[in-house]
Order: sequence, then structure tokens, then C-alpha cells
Amino acid sequence: MEKMIITADKFGFQIGVHAIGDKGNNWVLNAFEKAENVNGKRESRHRIEHAQTLQPSDIPRFASLGVIASCTYTLHLRQEICEKRIGLKGRKALMPGKVLLTPEQSWHLALITRLNRLIRWKAYMQLLPVKTGSEKKEKAGIRSRKSKMEDAIKYYTLGSAYAQFMEDRKGMIKPGFLADIVIVDKDLMTIPENEIMKTKVDYTITGGKVVYNSGR
Repeated sequence: MEKMIITADKFGFQIGVHAIGDKGNNWVLNAFEKAENVNGKRESRHRIEHAQTLQPSDIPRFASLGVIASCTYTLHLRQEICEKRIGLKGRKALMPGKVLLTPEQSWHLALITRLNRLIRWKAYMQLLPVKTGSEKKEKAGIRSRKSKMEDAIKYYTLGSAYAQFMEDRKGMIKPGFLADIVIVDKDLMTIPENEIMKTKVDYTITGGKVVYNSGR
């Protein structure tokens, strides 16, 4: 694997390797580092797909090596299964999105999905729970949820565009940019977590054309 990665990097390819498990992720990061040492540093934006369950010492290496963690979020059932297999400590490291969202890591996270994006956003929020009680804590919780939803939307859109070297063409609503747009009937930044899956789609726009209209 290391030889293949060094060779592909030498010819300028952007490399994506699927890895789940702390040892697997460590091996891939080591190979990317070896390729950098052999071929020289460049803006390669190599990716680790899933990047689940990381050693704490490997987390800062994503930024230092310019490697993107291409993560997907699943519902709690899978986390509970993993907790039985690898323990609570391992489960907390299962989805590295929270620990990767630091100023130093900022552009080294892309969120991916093949399912209803609302499901993924809800899963993302569930992984970062906010406990509230008093009115003061409740207001703080709303601000915290807003920040988390902003992160989820940002890294599902602009983060993924950056991972493709396409941040100057898509990933945000901006004149001249490519975009598929979904307009929903609720403000995802402020609604309670349990309202996310009750959100309805009013419009879907693809290629500048409305392809779905709920008629509401």
C-alpha cells in the first residue's frame, strides 16, 4: 500500500483510501507522510474515507499533512453496537468530526452522504448533544445547536467542494457557482433537534430549474 501511495503521489494523483479503525488510519497517515517525505510537499488534498476511530495522536496529522477526513454520520444504533465491540472510549473516537473541527483543522473535514441529508444532519447533532435546564442554559444550548448545524451544513457543502478542489465553483450560494438547492419550511438553525426530521422540502432546484414544488 505504501509503495502504491508513493507512486500515485509522485504522478500527481489525489488519493483516497478507505480506513476504519485506529491502526488502519494510522497506516494510511504514515503512508501519506512517507509520500510527502519522498516526493516533496504539495497541496495534494489526499483523503481518508470514513476515517473512523482515530488515535488521539493522529488527529493533528490531518492538518499537518493536508489530509482530508471524508466522514459520514450514522444513527445511534451503530454507535451502540460499536460501544459493545470497542468500548466507550473507542465509540467516542468513532466519528472524528467534533475533534477535527478546530481552527487548525478547519479545512480538513468533508462530510458525505448517500441518504436523506436531514437524517445525516440529525445524526450529526445527536453525536454532539446539548444538555439544557435553566433558561440561561437553554439559550446557550440554542446557540450551541446553531453552531453545530452551521458546521454540519458547511462541511456537507463547502467542505466536500474543497475536498474536490472545487471550492471556487461550488459549495456555497454565490453568483456563477454550481448548486443544487433545497428550500425547507423550517429554520434549521433554530428549531429543536427533534424537529429536524419533521422538516418538509418546499422546493428542489437543480441546474437553475425547479424540479420539485410541494405546492404548499
